[in-house]
Amino acid sequence: MIIRLVTVLRRRDPRTWLPQRACLRQLSTQTKHDPSKLRNMALVAHIDSGKTTLTESILLQSHYLSSAGSVDTGSTTTDFLPAERERGITIQSASIPVRWKDWTFNLIDTPGHADFGMEVESASRVVDGAVVLIDSVEGVEAQTKGVWRQLDRYDVNSRILFLNKLDRPGASFRSSMLSVLANRLHPRPMAIALPIASFDPQDYARAEPGIQGLVDLIKWEVWKYDAEGKPSIHALPRTKDELEQSDLFPPSHPIVPHLLPARVTMLDNLAQVSEELFDVLLGLPEDPSAYLSVQSSQILPHLRAATLRNDVLPVLCGSAFKHVGTELLMNYVGELLPSPVDVDPNPKVMAPNAPLRALAWKVGWDKRKGWMTFVRVYAGTLKSQSSVLNASQSQREKVSKLLLLYAAEAEEVDSLPFGSVGAVLGLKHTRTGDTLVSVAGGSNASSLRDIIPPPPLMSVSVIPHSHADLEPVEEALKALARTDPSVRVETLEGQLLVHGLGALHLEIVESRLREEWKVNFEFGQRRVSFRECLGSGDVSMVSNLWQTEIGGQHVQIKLDLSVTPLDEDESPDPLWDGNVVLMANGKPLPPGELHANPNDPLAQVAKGISSALSSSPNTTLALSQARIQVNGLDYPKEVHPSVLAGASAAILRKVIRAAGQGDLMEPYIKLKISVDEGSVGRVVEDLGEHGGEVLDLNAAEEAEPEPFVEESAYIPPQWLSPSTGKAAKGTSSRMKRTILAIAPLSQMLDYSSRLRALSGGHGLFHMENDGFRRVSALRAVDILRELGRM
Repeated sequence: MIIRLVTVLRRRDPRTWLPQRACLRQLSTQTKHDPSKLRNMALVAHIDSGKTTLTESILLQSHYLSSAGSVDTGSTTTDFLPAERERGITIQSASIPVRWKDWTFNLIDTPGHADFGMEVESASRVVDGAVVLIDSVEGVEAQTKGVWRQLDRYDVNSRILFLNKLDRPGASFRSSMLSVLANRLHPRPMAIALPIASFDPQDYARAEPGIQGLVDLIKWEVWKYDAEGKPSIHALPRTKDELEQSDLFPPSHPIVPHLLPARVTMLDNLAQVSEELFDVLLGLPEDPSAYLSVQSSQILPHLRAATLRNDVLPVLCGSAFKHVGTELLMNYVGELLPSPVDVDPNPKVMAPNAPLRALAWKVGWDKRKGWMTFVRVYAGTLKSQSSVLNASQSQREKVSKLLLLYAAEAEEVDSLPFGSVGAVLGLKHTRTGDTLVSVAGGSNASSLRDIIPPPPLMSVSVIPHSHADLEPVEEALKALARTDPSVRVETLEGQLLVHGLGALHLEIVESRLREEWKVNFEFGQRRVSFRECLGSGDVSMVSNLWQTEIGGQHVQIKLDLSVTPLDEDESPDPLWDGNVVLMANGKPLPPGELHANPNDPLAQVAKGISSALSSSPNTTLALSQARIQVNGLDYPKEVHPSVLAGASAAILRKVIRAAGQGDLMEPYIKLKISVDEGSVGRVVEDLGEHGGEVLDLNAAEEAEPEPFVEESAYIPPQWLSPSTGKAAKGTSSRMKRTILAIAPLSQMLDYSSRLRALSGGHGLFHMENDGFRRVSALRAVDILRELGRM
């Protein structure tokens, strides 16, 4: 019976009996490799802007899914961790290759919460372009600016802005565009599509929220959507008179008179950054309809070139939840965002036989597959069952298998060619930010730019249930820190400490340790990560010698260090956690793990310096704001260089102890609090009682530099989003007050529950890191008492 069934199945078309999702995925992702058609792109935004919902909509429209999942029901493709589905938020970035028309998108859905900024950091390092989402009800928010800065840091210049949630009451296309200018994200946001709230003019008069269509200003088309989000596309007339009489819109529809001015302004603004397009527009007749005669084929090359140069910021809009605007966004991601060829046009790196260069941008753990290393190939081809050299750690690694990942599922492949993003099984030593190269000639290869984890802001002690649980807990923490470099683990005075980016981050660390590694432990009390500055004591008499015995022989090591506080105008090095470490020639000394040769004497000295800086002999706190220069090193050549790590740590600790305890620093946060008028007094009083400082009581926007001017962008009228026309006037906006403040993070760990009590449950707040600040002598005493140092 079984043999007969197998025979029948073999004779039939596999698509009739294989699972529908597998067939759809093949249609969605399989294509011949052409690097010019690749788009390595990330979706980034503030939390709850709709990134994961947009990802689901993209997967649905590209036929990867037969039906879209929902964040509310925990059924989305990219949020597959139990903690993600339970909380309804994205915790880790997830990559999916998606086929759309002639293009292949390596799409990375990233978290929006600041506590998981490391995931955005690593994704930003390997993508060539990004789609930045904005909740059109809220406009630009705190973490919108945070992810924007991360993209800036890794030179991801090509971006598309997607104004999401235009179906919601209170959404505003105009206000969202103005918030981009007010927050100085880009001087030239360029609307290339306009929303149609309704095809019934009466809905505009009644201020009904919604989105039923879009106008593509480039291709001069109207997209009409039905109730299921299925579009029909109609070409718009090419003359002003025909446009006003078109049956695509009902008579007296308010958007019709604004379509021609919108296209004229868009083309004029684009011509300001494209001389060739400027010449085309100069040759047009005086007729106002002349701008409608310009075809999309004449516009797109100039728009793409301007996007790649970051001269303009294309703006699209829609509702990911209703699948409105998704296909249009995917079209323009393919048309406008760069391919790996645009980023590095060198033909030598594209050849399949070119020397391999790949970057490990993320490391993950899977119960069945083991360690998975996510890589982006920058040159040559990475092949299965091959050997590679980790240039960052000078370790030889064996590639067991190569995978294309579809969030929680995977497909095995034989190779990853130039520009590809995939996962590698079998690498034992590779960590986030390491460079993988060909074994042949790999020892001379330079490392690619590293990925820098954000500094930790909060810590918690980890208490194993019994002595037998200690080793499993330590191994689990070590494994977790490899998957998430923003988690740092140290043992201080016999106590295990875990450092993270915030309270939610540490909660997720706790749940992952329990659910993924099944270890037995308890978390102690949370506390923030304080810092100590260098004291002002005289260090000139401190000995620069370190002596020991090795194998019965006396060994003396001499290390000349110059240790001073950082000048006020001197920028700290993030690789050294707020310090500056230099070589004798004045050039920066990389941390030990970033040296190509781990046995380089300076690499071992750097390890020792890092060890001493991580725990001051005065307070056990990490040292910050110090300038250290290695002026000279003398040691017996027969001694292994690894001895230098202990020697340099001991000598630097003597210097720090002689300098004495300096000022203490603690992390501060910037708060944006929105409360009713009647709650303002209580909230301000509470901030003052907890060491906060109010910056502005009537803040519509943060006190920042002057906004970009509106002349460089088309700003549509407010009624274009009708629920913000009359509805905005009807709401009592003056009853809501926005408070801007700064406060020590240590006093804000329970602020969510405090604000709920102070505002009767109606208060909202956002917080972002504002760096470390020196504390008063009185506060320093409290901190030392809290640490048990007094």
